[in-house]
Amino acid sequence: MFISKTMCKDQIFTSSAAHGKDFVFNKEVAAVFDDMLNRSIPFYREQQSLILQIARKFYIPGTVVYDLGCSTGLTLINLARTLGPDVRMVGYDSSPHMLEKARENIGQAGLADHIELRQGDFNGSLDDIELQEASVVTLCWTLQFVRPLWRDSLVKWINRGTVPGGTLICMEKVLTNSSDMNRYFIDFYYEFKAQMGYTSEEIRRKREALENVLVPYRTDENVELFRRNGYSTVETCFQWFNFAGYLGVKGT
Repeated sequence: MFISKTMCKDQIFTSSAAHGKDFVFNKEVAAVFDDMLNRSIPFYREQQSLILQIARKFYIPGTVVYDLGCSTGLTLINLARTLGPDVRMVGYDSSPHMLEKARENIGQAGLADHIELRQGDFNGSLDDIELQEASVVTLCWTLQFVRPLWRDSLVKWINRGTVPGGTLICMEKVLTNSSDMNRYFIDFYYEFKAQMGYTSEEIRRKREALENVLVPYRTDENVELFRRNGYSTVETCFQWFNFAGYLGVKGT
């Protein structure tokens, strides 16, 4: 897996200055985001490997691979190295700071001529954002940041631009059907973050910053979201407590 040569340690929430502010994908976050992903997402590298396995299986020659919410470009780089540099790849992100970091990482990987980056916000109309002839679309830790009002139109738009037999790979933070179990899973997650070196104050401050920004669904809600917007086959392909991965296939 590609590792950025300029990856900095995530210390954003060590300071009390972060208290009371909503989480935003600004320049400060972009600078440490690769470390944040590695230390905040359980089995992050294993999930990346899973994405590559699925992409190899479902990629159709001559089509396009899209990464929606591409952040710093690591998934795109891994996909390019797996599928080959001749495959057309496009990454979208709403944050100009993330796209700047993605260009840096993609340049380090020697793939600047093979991966196209575009700015696009999925919270709103998608009329001016292009997605077509896709056989593999990744939506990893992105849907949870899209306001629920826009999630159906986003998934429908992805499906409409995907060729028959193409796939949507989605990784998400999720809720459980039980409020008690939900608390247990969150506790397990915070134990994981502590093991990754985050202090209790960092964990608390980040949780507060994400409260109005990250809105997870239950697994059954996500599955139904994909099915009603055109995916004939939807399976859960990964789960670790309150994190899950989904594979949706567009029927032929």
